[in-house]
Amino acid sequence: MSSTVIIIIILVLLVVFVVAKYNGIIQMRNNRQNAFADIDVQLKQRFDLVPNLIETVKWYATHEQTVFDKIMEARKSYSQSENIDDKIAANNILWQAMGKLFAIAESNPELKANQNFMQLQAELSDIENKLAAVRRFFNSTTNEYNTYIQVFPTNIIAGIFGFRSEVFFEVENREEAEKAPAVKF
Repeated sequence: MSSTVIIIIILVLLVVFVVAKYNGIIQMRNNRQNAFADIDVQLKQRFDLVPNLIETVKWYATHEQTVFDKIMEARKSYSQSENIDDKIAANNILWQAMGKLFAIAESNPELKANQNFMQLQAELSDIENKLAAVRRFFNSTTNEYNTYIQVFPTNIIAGIFGFRSEVFFEVENREEAEKAPAVKF
């Protein structure tokens, strides 16, 4: 074999290797985006349920307008989101405000006994359980993607083509969101 043939074979193998790694990165990225689509469905259901919950609570606690405003701001932000990071941020705003909303409900026995509120709370709880499951799957696919693009030699291919690590779906300021607000009647 001549040296030219050997060089051509090595170049062909190198191209095949780069193409295979590139396609692997694309597949991992698409898996992550597909996993977020499942989250998106649950978040849309949650954001659609929230106005009904707010109307029920407003009847009993009209003085808590700031909580209602935060929830509606999160809902608007989510509907205008153009990418995964923006949707995660909108979810974090909603999650914190919902904690305050349920603190209001806990401090109001009449509201806790309201059938509409109880039904909405049960529906929201079901959505939250489904959301937790799909969020775990999304974070798992994000971890697989991040790991794949960070290990050698894929990290070289990822760097050349501009692939970057992606964020996980996590609740920001969890400690702050779990604090019960002071509710005064």
